[in-house]
Amino acid sequence: MAGSGYKDLREKLKSMMPYRDNYKGNSLRDPTESPYGAVGGAAAAERKRKYHEDSDSEPSDYEEEQQQQKEEEEARKVKSGIRQLRLFSPDECAKIEARIEDVVSRAEKGLYKEHTVDRAPLRNKYFFGEGYTYGSQLQRRGPGQERLYPQGEVDAIPEWVHDLVIRKLVEHRVIPEGFVNSAVINDYQPGGCIVSHVDPIHIFERPIVSVSFFSDSALCFGCKFQFKPIRVSEPVLFLPVRRGSVTVLSGYAADEITHCIRPQDIKERRAVIILRKTRLDAPRLETKSLSSSVLPPGYTSDRLSGSNRDQILKPKRSHRKADPDAAHRPRILEMDKEENRRSVLLPKHRRRSNFSSENYWRRSYEYTEDCDEEEEDGSPARKVKMRRH
Repeated sequence: MAGSGYKDLREKLKSMMPYRDNYKGNSLRDPTESPYGAVGGAAAAERKRKYHEDSDSEPSDYEEEQQQQKEEEEARKVKSGIRQLRLFSPDECAKIEARIEDVVSRAEKGLYKEHTVDRAPLRNKYFFGEGYTYGSQLQRRGPGQERLYPQGEVDAIPEWVHDLVIRKLVEHRVIPEGFVNSAVINDYQPGGCIVSHVDPIHIFERPIVSVSFFSDSALCFGCKFQFKPIRVSEPVLFLPVRRGSVTVLSGYAADEITHCIRPQDIKERRAVIILRKTRLDAPRLETKSLSSSVLPPGYTSDRLSGSNRDQILKPKRSHRKADPDAAHRPRILEMDKEENRRSVLLPKHRRRSNFSSENYWRRSYEYTEDCDEEEEDGSPARKVKMRRH
């Protein structure tokens, strides 16, 4: 120890660790100064500044060009699976629209079976031939969970659909004879929408055929919906849909990308007749699986044909009349219900923030004021009306 010039081992250790005194016990040190010295702190700050500049910098021209090429390629794939025809004249449209009005009138009088009619604010749905469950109707939700109703649970396809619509499609070789066994009429009011979805692949064959009536609209592909308030991102492809036109989806457009109808694209009342064929192996609910409101006494099983998983069909509000003022109130969307329940049931420190993790990153765009939602004064959580497709 003496040969090294140190009288005490502590002095030697202190000389080997000069930063120790500055890091520990020096209460007068500038909190902004690095414990490893001014030079080290400046270098760290410089590295941190450079990192933030790099992460916040705008994409290069090369990156923008690559992204644009990627979007254009996807749009080409979508277009390859779309076929549009203008088949129905204004006079033919008027005849079919009068028949749609008859369907609406019969539904309001309660003349259809329970599962034929599905009402929601700004959108009513009428199933004929085959109906299926979706959205909040099942306790287990998500793609692949949809099930056909037992045969006979919805009304048969009206004769006028065969005579005025399907026959013309067959004559123009849009679909083969006998292809259609499911017809759905979607009746939209201004501001109505249908969220991004893919028609269940395990339920329906391809192609998917739709015919538009009452007014022009548009079909959008690849949009993301964001909620509170409702916002919709820019589509991969915007497809104008004219009154009397036929749209046929197959391939990439039907299976590999979602499609939707945005609220801003429904400026006037619009109806669409969707014609499809169900798969032979499509899973189907048994009568025992239906809601307790339609179960015969003594049934307790909730089995599903073709599946070992238990699922329970929730009661439907099929004959609830739409409120005429519904267009002026916010919609309640499916994915907000869980968050609303959490905000009421959980203590404040465990509630979600207003920027939920699954939606905060999404790039979205504002649109017309008619789609903005208003929060009620004094309410602990916003109530938003559920939308289903």
